Amino acid sequence: MAHIVSTRPLIDGGLSGVRGEHTLTVCDPPDGSTRSVDELIALADGADVLLSVLADPITEALFEARPELQLVSQYAVGVDNIDLEAAEAHDVAVTHTPGVLTDATADLTWALLLAVARHVPAADRYVRDGRFERWETTLLMGTELSRKTLGIVGMGRIGTAVARRALGFGMEVVYHNRTRANPTVERQVSARHVGLGELLETSDVVSLHCPHNEDSHHLLDAAAFAQMKASALLVNTARGPVVDEEALVDALAAGEIAGAGLDVFEEEPDVHPGLLDQDRVVLAPHLGSATTDTRMRMAQMCVASITAFLEGDERVPHRLV
Repeated sequence: MAHIVSTRPLIDGGLSGVRGEHTLTVCDPPDGSTRSVDELIALADGADVLLSVLADPITEALFEARPELQLVSQYAVGVDNIDLEAAEAHDVAVTHTPGVLTDATADLTWALLLAVARHVPAADRYVRDGRFERWETTLLMGTELSRKTLGIVGMGRIGTAVARRALGFGMEVVYHNRTRANPTVERQVSARHVGLGELLETSDVVSLHCPHNEDSHHLLDAAAFAQMKASALLVNTARGPVVDEEALVDALAAGEIAGAGLDVFEEEPDVHPGLLDQDRVVLAPHLGSATTDTRMRMAQMCVASITAFLEGDERVPHRLV
């Protein structure tokens, strides 16, 4: 019987596949804060399996301090928080939950886009504050999306799903990738491959769906915002550091772009204070995968990988290391 430690509570019933079969400890910081490396090391005492989330710092220090650890099962698609080289060096397996949140994140992308384009949060506050006294001719004028251009940075699963939804809104789609997408995919979503500069200059909406790495860090910086239309909207459901938040705040203040919808942040969970008082910015607390269906599938994928690993299967689902 193995000892499994989950660093956060998961959806009800999500861990039923290992509960009873193994010793399961489910933890949660009492103040809701993220954990330091030392706190995570203490939490992982005696753990054979650590079920982690993106906020957990899975570093070499953890592997050195907890040599009994055999598997890190990441409850996420991304593994930015895990030192994969250190895991391999310490013979610790790592799994994740790929391909599970495509539709949920694509839906949230459109939720943020529509909220920004039509000033939905501001309109909600207007009504709740008791200011709605009559229909006005110029109140909270928004942006129509039909016949506008959507620029997608990162045409993977999520980017493609966002492009597919754009067809229903009558938008033209352009995209930028380091490598061109499959021509069949291009035809299915009526998307045209362009350079990043052209995308920024011509798009009415720029939607980010690329991974965060050395090449994409601050991909949208001051120079990029200066290239965009003054009427353009930015949506980021990818990774926070892809956007230079300081430059974004300056671009909004200078009127270089018209608004933004953000689900991720550069120093998450901290948010640049210049974004908090912006009516033209819609903020969400990293909700990309936050649907009941998706979160249950993620838990089931973690359970499947943990079970296979502990049973000694040669092919552990979704294994990275």
